[in-house]
Amino acid sequence: MSSTQQVIFVVPPYVHVLDLAGPVQVFYEAVAYGAPYRLRYCSFQNQLVSTAGLAVGPVQPFTQLQPQPGDLIFIPGMDMTYIRSAELKAELDFLAWLREQHRQGVILCSVCTGAFLVAQTGLLDGRKCTTHWKRVAELQTTYPRIVTQHDQLFVQDGGIYTSAGITAGIDLALAILEVQQGSLFAAKIARELVVYVRRGPNHSQKSIYLDYRNHMNVAVHQLQDWLIANLKTRATLDTLAEVAGMSTRNLTRTFRKETGISIHDYTTLLRLERARTLRHNPGMTMEAIAEQCGFQDARQLRRIWQRVESANNSKTVISTQFINA
Repeated sequence: MSSTQQVIFVVPPYVHVLDLAGPVQVFYEAVAYGAPYRLRYCSFQNQLVSTAGLAVGPVQPFTQLQPQPGDLIFIPGMDMTYIRSAELKAELDFLAWLREQHRQGVILCSVCTGAFLVAQTGLLDGRKCTTHWKRVAELQTTYPRIVTQHDQLFVQDGGIYTSAGITAGIDLALAILEVQQGSLFAAKIARELVVYVRRGPNHSQKSIYLDYRNHMNVAVHQLQDWLIANLKTRATLDTLAEVAGMSTRNLTRTFRKETGISIHDYTTLLRLERARTLRHNPGMTMEAIAEQCGFQDARQLRRIWQRVESANNSKTVISTQFINA
């Protein structure tokens, strides 16, 4: 993979604008924040008009692009009449191009009904995938060799991402950004887009860096940003109040009102998430992890993990790693 990763957006005829614009905006903001992406656009037709009647200017023919292994190709949704047409199925050169890019290690990402186009290549045969909830049954019936997944926002299988309808493309783009650039970076981009709750593939996946951010209180967001950046610091309530520009009493009341959680509990969840990330570093001891995350010692870290898991009434690989470490 080159140092600058190409994110290629296919612009098909009768494209759904938000299917295209949502992921584009995610990666545009990522570039603005310093991520090493290069946005490219291509198509297999010259005359391009969206389903909403918006004409799209000329973009490069797909044959002029040279994707590299690890690059991303996004295929947005289109009008279903066009998808069912012989005209689209006749785009054999483009379908072959997609197959070749996947073979070379390029990551394919469909949004909404874009999954139909990917399925037409045969690349989804035997793979799990999804699309807009209204079209899942038709996708399965049209391509019986695929394995459709209901009620999931996005699915990844064998270097191919497929996502549900419309705004799920934003969720998919943020999830890819999180994998490639980290949770903190993805959280910054989500906030830039005023998308505070990132939904995971099955709508149950959580990210503490984005949870509790679906409010518009600037002072509380400022404090949350400070807490994320200063987990090692065992700050007093007076210090936190100074950061937020409030009295201690007003801060505790406002923070809970806006987030639904106390400052202490929120900070603990941040520290546990940071500890989980550091646990993947084989060179760090439990004591070093605890110190980096603001815990008193490894014993306190394990104790809190056990308490949180007990409260959730579940045992996970993550918690077992800490308890048995």
